[in-house]
Amino acid sequence: MIRKRVRIHGKVQGVWFRDSTVRTAQALGLQGWVRNRRDGTVEAVFEGPTDVVDEAVDWCRLGPPQARVSEIEIEDEPLVGERGFARRPTE
Repeated sequence: MIRKRVRIHGKVQGVWFRDSTVRTAQALGLQGWVRNRRDGTVEAVFEGPTDVVDEAVDWCRLGPPQARVSEIEIEDEPLVGERGFARRPTE
C-alpha cells in the first residue's frame, strides 16, 4: 500500500476533472480525495496498492477528454488511512 499526492497543471478546472477523478478512483477501489486549488491546478491524493495508484496517476496525465494537462507533480507520502474517495472543496 502506498500514498501519492498529485498536482495537475494545465486546463484542468471547468472540464469535469474532479468528478472524473472521483469516478476513476472509485472504479479502481482507491482511497483519498481530489480538489481544485485557487491557483488553477487540481490536487489529488491516492491510497492503495502500488500498481493501482500508479494507474490512477497515469490517468491524471491525460484526465477527461476536455482537459489539457501540461505538467504533473507527484509526491510520495506516508499512509494515513483514508476512507473512501471524496471530492473536497476548493482550497
